[in-house]
Amino acid sequence: MPDLGPFHPILVHFVVALGVVGVALRLVSLTGKLGWTRPAATLLLLIAAGASVAAVQSGQDSHGPAERVPGAREAVQTHEDLGEDTRNLFLLVAALEIAALAFMKKEKVQRWLLLASGVAGIAAAVVLYEAAEHGGSLVYSFAGGVGLRTGKPEDVQHLLVAGLYHESRTARNAGRHDEAARLTQELVRQMPNDPTVKLIAIQSMIEDQNDAKGALTALAALQVPADNPRFALRKGMMQSQAYTALGEKDSARAVLEGLSEQFPQAKDFIDEALAKLQ
Repeated sequence: MPDLGPFHPILVHFVVALGVVGVALRLVSLTGKLGWTRPAATLLLLIAAGASVAAVQSGQDSHGPAERVPGAREAVQTHEDLGEDTRNLFLLVAALEIAALAFMKKEKVQRWLLLASGVAGIAAAVVLYEAAEHGGSLVYSFAGGVGLRTGKPEDVQHLLVAGLYHESRTARNAGRHDEAARLTQELVRQMPNDPTVKLIAIQSMIEDQNDAKGALTALAALQVPADNPRFALRKGMMQSQAYTALGEKDSARAVLEGLSEQFPQAKDFIDEALAKLQ
């Protein structure tokens, strides 16, 4: 059987969309109104059941790398168990829908089968929500699968870069400046030629290493990409920050006033920085 792991996010969203809408239509159909909802619900629920089988298989194919992330094993297993429960409930719903089709000539029996399908569908939707919620936690709290979907080494590096960037900011905000500087240096090692990373490194020089003078020297040598005016604004703001750290408020003010003329669209942001120099 082919590896479905890379398709897990796509398949899961099919289950969510088709399953929830299918259950909603089934419940509406039980009121006896909007007759078109009865066959529409059957079609969507049958497709959702099939998609749930593929989604579970794709999850099993992709859970290995995510589960090996330290601390993520329990989250992966909980998500997988909920996914399997969701699949089983939607398969039950599908079985009831097929049985209802088989009893088309016995309206009373069919109605009871569709009622049972509606009840089972509600249960499936609840468990589906829990599975999706735990899947989101796995992705956003444990980075489960992030950077791994394509199998490209550069995407795994993107994951590392993102982790270094966010962790360095967290360390700085917590006052752990030595740690923030160390993480930033590793970030530079990963992407030494990236202009944005160079700016981040200079910011670390100012805020983590108390080397505003060295930061000004680095900023003077930093080339601004011609197609990136926002980069030029960030560079100027950082120059002002470095001058302020050195106690040279007049120089910092001059830089900000020049930026205000060059970037009138950022006037409010620059004026706020100027106000802090008063």
